[in-house]
Amino acid sequence: MADPYLSIVIPAYNEALRVGRTLDEVRKYSDSKPFQVEVVLVDDGSSDRTLELFKEFQSAWPGTQVLNNEGNRGKGFSVRRGILEAHGQVILFTDADLSAPIEEADKLLAALDSKAADAAIGSRALDRTLIGVRQPWRREYAGRFFNLLVRLFTGLKIHDTQCGLKLFRRDTTRRAFEFQCVDRFGFDPEVLFLIRHFGGKIVEVPVRWNDNPATKVHFLHDSAHMFIDLVVLRWRAMAGRYPV
Repeated sequence: MADPYLSIVIPAYNEALRVGRTLDEVRKYSDSKPFQVEVVLVDDGSSDRTLELFKEFQSAWPGTQVLNNEGNRGKGFSVRRGILEAHGQVILFTDADLSAPIEEADKLLAALDSKAADAAIGSRALDRTLIGVRQPWRREYAGRFFNLLVRLFTGLKIHDTQCGLKLFRRDTTRRAFEFQCVDRFGFDPEVLFLIRHFGGKIVEVPVRWNDNPATKVHFLHDSAHMFIDLVVLRWRAMAGRYPV
């Protein structure tokens, strides 16, 4: 059987209360497409029914991959694992809560082709009128400050690295994921830095987005770790630890 055109990778940790709706939306979206779609579900050591729900979905939709991490390894680890085991020509990563509706992937697919890009990433920063439910002001301004730091530390001219909707060409971006080191929430800047480092083109696309208050990101703890990951990324780059 030929490889699917699109793979959709969904990492999840203790998402049993909302992942059912997400899977229904992804199934409807996939059924509407004229090309073959593969879904790759990555359970990050959940202690609730997330893995059970994933397996039920797999039974109802043959061809779906379900991957189960041994213990809670982190969002970055889960995304990397899912993308490296996906078979699609292009691979979409989306957050399990669908803060960016799955239909917004159409904008990324169009941009990937029209801009001859290797990655198309959703952005909340390019058109904030598309934000329906905003984050609390503290998180929103912390996010803006973090993206300023990303631009300073990496040289990336990207306004929003953290939106949970990103599309990649498998063949031209796989190497970036193979050399990704960050396992938790700070993985996005490193992956995007590596795509550019290896000569890839990234386009940023404004998408609709709604904040979900049940976020798994701990404001102080995870923000500190994300800053440390940026510092280490900069050190790795300056020390020549990433291959050319």
